[in-house]
Amino acid sequence: MLPFTHEAFIDVFRVYNAAIWPAQVVAYLLGATVLLLLLRPTPRAGRAIAAILGLMWLWTGLAYHALHFSAINRAAFGFAALFVVQGLMLAWAAAAARLEFRVRRGARGGIGLGMIFYALLLYPAIGVLAGQSYPAVPVFGVAPCPLVIFTFGVLLLADPLPLRLLIVPLLWSLVGRLRRVPAPGPAGLGIALQRHFRGRRAAPRPPASRPQLRNVTCALGVSYPRG
Repeated sequence: MLPFTHEAFIDVFRVYNAAIWPAQVVAYLLGATVLLLLLRPTPRAGRAIAAILGLMWLWTGLAYHALHFSAINRAAFGFAALFVVQGLMLAWAAAAARLEFRVRRGARGGIGLGMIFYALLLYPAIGVLAGQSYPAVPVFGVAPCPLVIFTFGVLLLADPLPLRLLIVPLLWSLVGRLRRVPAPGPAGLGIALQRHFRGRRAAPRPPASRPQLRNVTCALGVSYPRG
């Protein structure tokens, strides 16, 4: 059982997004920069990509988990520590020039690019289907769910595959599954679409009403009860 309600969880994002504006715009610009560097690599692209990822993890750990999510969940301080550790490891990888990235053919490359585009574009689209609207939504680059998905996608394009840098994202996903806290998962796409079209076939609703995802955290496959 979560120590907070769905409404309290959504309200954290509302307050958080209002407090950090326009950091969301900067996050999307940084995400676009990572994608550009992957598609058109430069000699220092590896350092730049690792540094951008590190900055996003540090920001999310401190600004979201420690300063905002902790208001309704004490476990957020532990999550903040995990995110800071991941951010520091990525910063070290950037400083040591340990990572190189390239878009590769095959399943690994396809999955990596797919997760990147999912985090940047499809993730917010699922939020719309879920009836979510800004500012009460997790935003790319400054919230855990889309950041973890994006990080998995980028690291799958690293050469060699940096297994140590996958530990914290995997831990975050596992903790989310076990403790039913917000964490990424692909199942929510199908659930969102199913609920959306089922809602359209249902009896007429008032114009302001939208089909809701009642049991999907961050519009992605981890469920918890509302209220």
